[in-house]
Amino acid sequence: MKMKLAQRLLIGYYKTKLKTLAVVSPRKAAEAAFRIFCTPHSAKPPKKSPPVFHKAEKISLVSEGSRLQGYRWQSEKSNARKILVVHGFRSYAWKFEKLIILLRKEGFEVLAFDAPAHGHSEGKLINAYLYKNAILSIEKEFGPLYGIIGHSLGGLAAALAFEEMERHVERKLVLVAPATETISAIQHFFEMISVDKKVEDEFYNLIKEMTGKPVSYFSVSRIVRDITGSVLWVHDRQDTICPFRDVQPLLTENLRNVRFLITEKLGHSRIYKEQWVAAEMVGFLAKP
Repeated sequence: MKMKLAQRLLIGYYKTKLKTLAVVSPRKAAEAAFRIFCTPHSAKPPKKSPPVFHKAEKISLVSEGSRLQGYRWQSEKSNARKILVVHGFRSYAWKFEKLIILLRKEGFEVLAFDAPAHGHSEGKLINAYLYKNAILSIEKEFGPLYGIIGHSLGGLAAALAFEEMERHVERKLVLVAPATETISAIQHFFEMISVDKKVEDEFYNLIKEMTGKPVSYFSVSRIVRDITGSVLWVHDRQDTICPFRDVQPLLTENLRNVRFLITEKLGHSRIYKEQWVAAEMVGFLAKP
């Protein structure tokens, strides 16, 4: 995928900045690199929201010091099960209007939030750890959640949160092109900014100090092997953002609680907008 001139210039600036910092202190260079890695540079949503959002109740909560903008669609059914829709990196809740319409037709109560530093939510940084904590805050304030649908980085964050929730067996998780292995995303980032080994080591040390976990912990593959809840994993073979090669080893492991839906030529973002894929996801959640 070709980068725009502005992106190439920005990466060039980051390379120079980090190289200069690394001479003085690999730790300071790693801290700067981590801030870059966690900064989405997200485009704001358009001024006009999709029609289904006109019918939503606006809700909010504070997570890690940032107020997050959310939306809730109540169901006409009594005791309706609650589904949370979790968007990905450099995205926002409004992009999931088609899926939300289908979920509402099925009678679910639907929740959707803009992630920290995304859409209409506050904040400057986003990573799987911050996003996971936001989802757990949503569960505490507006749950209990019956199901979570997470795309891309939101898929990883959803899986991390799901793992910490009680009674997995009573819940369902839908992973849509999830950021399967955090180490893959970090290595790709390192290739772009060309940092040396000392900075890489400090980067990994920083993650462990901040979260209490090694980077290997932030793995969807690890999580689906451990949880007992039902999982639908949707991924496209031609996904270049969250590469399919990270998913392939799992396909031969006979994970009894995980169903894989592998698509062709839908890529990373079109996949959740495709009507038949969205119908499969909603059907999975609706099935007893």
